Amino acid sequence: MAIFRLALQSLNNRKATAFLTILTVAISLLLLLGVERVRTQAKESFANTISGTDLIVGARSGQVNLLLYSVFRIGNATNNIDWSSVEEIQRNPAVAWTIPISLGDSHRGFRVVGTTGEYFEHYKYGNKQPISFSEGQPFESLFDTVIGAEVAAKLGYKMGDDIVIAHGLSDVKFSRHDNLPFTITGILAPTGTPVDQSVHVSLPAIEAVHVGWERGVQIGNGVNAQNIDPDKLETEQVTALLVGLKSKIQTFALMRTVNEYPREPLTAIMPGIALHELWGLMSVAEQALLVVSGFVVIAGLLGMLSSLLTSLNERRREMAILRAMGARPAHIFVLLVSEAVFLTLLGIILGVLALFVILGVSAPYVLSQYGLQLSSTWLNTQELTLIGIVLIAGFLVGVLPALRAYRQSLSDGMTIRI
Repeated sequence: MAIFRLALQSLNNRKATAFLTILTVAISLLLLLGVERVRTQAKESFANTISGTDLIVGARSGQVNLLLYSVFRIGNATNNIDWSSVEEIQRNPAVAWTIPISLGDSHRGFRVVGTTGEYFEHYKYGNKQPISFSEGQPFESLFDTVIGAEVAAKLGYKMGDDIVIAHGLSDVKFSRHDNLPFTITGILAPTGTPVDQSVHVSLPAIEAVHVGWERGVQIGNGVNAQNIDPDKLETEQVTALLVGLKSKIQTFALMRTVNEYPREPLTAIMPGIALHELWGLMSVAEQALLVVSGFVVIAGLLGMLSSLLTSLNERRREMAILRAMGARPAHIFVLLVSEAVFLTLLGIILGVLALFVILGVSAPYVLSQYGLQLSSTWLNTQELTLIGIVLIAGFLVGVLPALRAYRQSLSDGMTIRI
């Protein structure tokens, strides 16, 4: 124990150098753990976005692109699906339920999703968790809307408020459907998925707001709610179709049927396989980030090694005095290794604390801007393994100066030139 107390006192006499070393290790570990946390939780967030859906059908496209725009609201569809094709898929004996989705409009930066009541009944996320309402109920009237939890929180909406949606993704004055406002009749409970950042309206409402619009431009003065007959509104096209089957065995058969559909080019994908392909595309970037953060950790440890070696040259007389007072070479070795391990351990503690502080502060912003749920849960096995590797590396970094001190002779230290 005397050796460890001596190590602490020695570091206390070199506060500035010790603090900079600890800070270097902390920053490098923070980057390493941050990259690992974002990487793993991005995968978990994506994987938890949709559950219980057997197939996603859209216009002919790559399966990753179809997955991104239909589920994650990222990007745009190459084309739409005719409603007659949707009805034919719905009539297939293997189909248990379908959720049509129409995208293209927005509200103050949030995507508008045109859908049916089956969305609130069959859409699931996480481990087959159904979406639920924190307030209100699904839309019933033509101009009712149900908003996600993040939309309500960020824009300060409450039940009964009126909102105006815009044509396209740019919410500017000339593109707004301000002649046909919607009334909020439901607010969904938080899910940590893109559902939280969506404004949901009925498919007939999507048709209604586009009456009098041609190629994204309003012709004339538009119409008002009194001039629209809901019974005459017919859905012509949708963006995508989520499909649930009566039996998983029928998945590949229906997929082949859709992919070979003769009336228009369609693509049917399995969400799990599309996610696997997405991870394959992202793996190069993941590995690059891990390599970069690994090099930052190495740079931090090399900085600590440089600091220890520099201080060792300044402490040769101190080492010699310790030897003269009866300290064995092994004691000197343990002293220097203890200093390196202690600096590394303090750097690890500071880095972990900084990680949780940054996660707590940035999580709401990341969720609202990117739809990524970053949790401040305790370190997982992979993160603890990385911390263990850094601690072992810190020990090994301390071995080199410790060996040098171990080999220095008593006379070399006592006759050192200043």
